[in-house]
Amino acid sequence: MFDLSQWWAHLVGWLSGHAVVPLLDALHLGGLSGDPDDIAAALLIAALQVGIIGLVFRPLETWFPAERWNDRRLTRVDRNYTLLMLLGIFPLFTYLVLTPFSHLFGGGGDAVDTGTGSAFALTHWVPWFDQHPYVLFAVYYVIYDFTYYWMHRTQHAIPWWWALHSMHHSTRQMSCWTNDRGSLVDGFIQSMILATVGLAIGVDPDEFAWLMLIGELVQNLSHANVRLGFGRMFDRVFVAPAFHRLHHMLVDPERPTLHHCNYGQVLSVWDVLFGTALYGEPPRPTGVGDPVVDADNNHGLVGLHWAALKRFWVAVRQPAGWRPGEVAFGADYTPIPVGQLDL
Repeated sequence: MFDLSQWWAHLVGWLSGHAVVPLLDALHLGGLSGDPDDIAAALLIAALQVGIIGLVFRPLETWFPAERWNDRRLTRVDRNYTLLMLLGIFPLFTYLVLTPFSHLFGGGGDAVDTGTGSAFALTHWVPWFDQHPYVLFAVYYVIYDFTYYWMHRTQHAIPWWWALHSMHHSTRQMSCWTNDRGSLVDGFIQSMILATVGLAIGVDPDEFAWLMLIGELVQNLSHANVRLGFGRMFDRVFVAPAFHRLHHMLVDPERPTLHHCNYGQVLSVWDVLFGTALYGEPPRPTGVGDPVVDADNNHGLVGLHWAALKRFWVAVRQPAGWRPGEVAFGADYTPIPVGQLDL
């Protein structure tokens, strides 16, 4: 009988041979350095993710909404972008960029399997992990999530990066489809940072894909428009929808720094440890107070990305775009101190 890993490998191989390889050959991409199995694996993982979002998280939004909407018009662009990202862009990005990158810098092949792919590989320093793969995976995930927490805080602190990340925050209808709402440039930067850390600690590319799936699924749930917490104890460890919804709240003019909170991806413990956790607030409307960024809600997929790129292009070429601090954007997309904005 096949065990789970054998079953998965068989499924990946079948999809790769019957669909991915013929398609790559038809597009004249078959000679590139990535392994077609990586696209097949990414597609299967994406299909699993989309199925869980659509069949589990989306019904929860109908049954237990945090906010009641007259319609879901603003969620459509996020749904369409999620499908495009998961079933098209990310599998190709894995094949064309992430996997070649991992092999180039010693993250693939036998080096990783023996724990010698990186001088910082965890199995190099703690050989015991080789015999306890599930413990090793859990440690990988803690490091991955810790990296994400600080990366996310930096996205909010550096104006040129906020110019990109603000696209994610601009939606007025945060739903289970919102997690993948983000600039492609922002996504590239995030993926390369996380992949670099993963390579450094010895994560195999297949393991990295599963790390990302866990993080993405939790984020799909945490962005969902549902009244759901995990209880007093588990809320201090894991990110629940009620917890993350406060991160996306509109600025409160009475307490203008209240939204500087709840940056965690899966583990809320980082927010607790570093003083950014916020609990006990009622659900609040989501979005941004900056009218330039709020205008994202008037755009489709192309317009969203174009608006984020314009903000980024102006910010990254100015000293103000590199100076840490919370900013809004002027009519010409120049970063301005948020205190100059009438909220």
